[in-house]
Amino acid sequence: MELFLEIIVAVLLVTGSLMSLIAGVGLLTFPDLLTRMHAATKPQVLGFLLIFIGLAIHLRSWALVPVLALAWGVQLLTAPVSAHMIGRSGYRTKHVKRESLYSDELRTVVENASRSDDKD
Repeated sequence: MELFLEIIVAVLLVTGSLMSLIAGVGLLTFPDLLTRMHAATKPQVLGFLLIFIGLAIHLRSWALVPVLALAWGVQLLTAPVSAHMIGRSGYRTKHVKRESLYSDELRTVVENASRSDDKD
């Protein structure tokens, strides 16, 4: 049983680390802001979850599980919010390739906001 748990821990830690590595490679290789932002958030959150599960199994301490769950929850909440804010600011500062967008739902919001700023 001990060997089986160690194999599971090793698989979880390696897979979680590979997900974080994929996120880093995506940041360096993707062409524009939105795809980089997607690469930075999606695999990183899953990678942290796998690493935290592997750590919880390895340490076998019930007192550590709430701390790891809280750490992952904070990561789960902050990564999408920060990516959303970066995406909106990148869109407004023209760092997004608009011709590559399939659907541009933010255009009308930004145009309406800029028109209301001009009236004031």
